[in-house]
Amino acid sequence: MSDPVVVVSAVRTPVGSFNGALSSIAAHDLGSIVIKEALQRSKVKPDEVSEVILGQVLTGGQGQNPARQASINAGIPHEVPAMVTNMLCGSGLRSVVLGAQAITLGDSDIVVAGGQESMSKAPHCVHMRNGLKFGDAGLTDSMLSDGLTCAIKKYHMGITAENVSKQWNISREDQDKFALSSQQKTEESQKQDLFKEEIIPVSVPSRKGPIEVSKDEFPRAGCTLEGFTKLRPAFVRDGTGTVTAGNASGINDGAAAVVLMKESEAKKRSLQPMAKIVAWAQAGVDPAVMGTGPIPAIKKALSKAGWSKDDVDLFELNEAFAAQSLAVVRDLGINPDKVNVRGGAIALGHPIGASGARIFVTLLHALKSTGGKKGVAALCVGGGMGIAVCVQRD
Repeated sequence: MSDPVVVVSAVRTPVGSFNGALSSIAAHDLGSIVIKEALQRSKVKPDEVSEVILGQVLTGGQGQNPARQASINAGIPHEVPAMVTNMLCGSGLRSVVLGAQAITLGDSDIVVAGGQESMSKAPHCVHMRNGLKFGDAGLTDSMLSDGLTCAIKKYHMGITAENVSKQWNISREDQDKFALSSQQKTEESQKQDLFKEEIIPVSVPSRKGPIEVSKDEFPRAGCTLEGFTKLRPAFVRDGTGTVTAGNASGINDGAAAVVLMKESEAKKRSLQPMAKIVAWAQAGVDPAVMGTGPIPAIKKALSKAGWSKDDVDLFELNEAFAAQSLAVVRDLGINPDKVNVRGGAIALGHPIGASGARIFVTLLHALKSTGGKKGVAALCVGGGMGIAVCVQRD
């Protein structure tokens, strides 16, 4: 493409733990924070934005169109439209793709794209429209029903990981070792302050005054393999289960955003792009093994980019579960040393609607700091899908 879409800024909040440091802040307020910072870093004025596209899965009870709320609260004028994208775990990355497509088609000039999620604020719900004639009424956990349970297979995402572990012969020991590696890479990255460039601190109100949250809250320092092996299987408890709380991703809060424009627009503004978007792809798989969705998605994206897997310097692959992560890496024959070099969602956390944008932001900053040129961001998606994006730095 003679005038590709480029990323001129990329930023995220720290990832908060479930009911943790960021739990008092609505997803759209986290979104506003990253929008403001992304615009400031790119020197783009709010009234120069064509549209805002943000991924979010858990929108129940959060008010109309949380992306619109985030946009307006970030100071973007009323005249600029905004929309929410829901492709479950792929939402944040799909939003980046939608923004790039809008620019390529000439429908937009500058797009703010990303994702936002507060899993802590997902409400419990009850349907009472027709009244209750007799008996008790139970509450539905909207986080569990809308974010973590396969609507097609009617079981938890953790069961899909168990299915993958059996079909791809991923042992419990291998899963625990993968999870330990993720935690250790993140621990080392935090010690070296490698996330500093990509994170915008969040000021959280409290009775004693504002508290600044500047680091990811979910990682556990000092993890050991022995500690992982002591954890009980969380989903299959008949003696064959392998997926635990330790080798799965977390339940988290956070937001991330990027600013997109054509390369010619960036040059006109004397901006140095972080990377250009080369190709993207999505794919469908059996919902029972949804974690393998990145396998066909990455293959398609690499083919469209004209790359081989060995051309890629870094892969950011969302770690929904260690089982599916290992299946993807092994099936594609990827060098593990190129994957999630700063740790992944098992350590950092998985705020579902924001995660696609989070891994995209982390990939861009990791490429910059390591001097890498080509990168791939990819996620598995509930319901049996995968999404992947190829980027390249000059």
